[in-house]
Amino acid sequence: MGKMSELEMMVKELRGCGEKLIRMAEEMTEMFSASVQNEPEEAPKKQLSLTEVREVLAEKSRAGFTKEVKELLIKHGADKLSEINPAEYETLLAEVEVLGNG
Repeated sequence: MGKMSELEMMVKELRGCGEKLIRMAEEMTEMFSASVQNEPEEAPKKQLSLTEVREVLAEKSRAGFTKEVKELLIKHGADKLSEINPAEYETLLAEVEVLGNG
């Protein structure tokens, strides 16, 4: 076998290996894409409204926790609910929910 035909065979074999690697990469990409698509998407959290938070705080206050509710408002840097940053509503509610449960 001549050097040229030997070189041609090696190039052909190398190309075959490259094509197999490309097919494997494409299959792995498809498998990964399918598994990502099957994962449930988290729904974006709904921003709590002032009214919703006020209802919970009023309920706790009527249950005898007026002082504790006031302390939590102060802890969050406000004298009244309307002064609290809406980004803190979720944390505030979590703290209010445990009142009377401990």
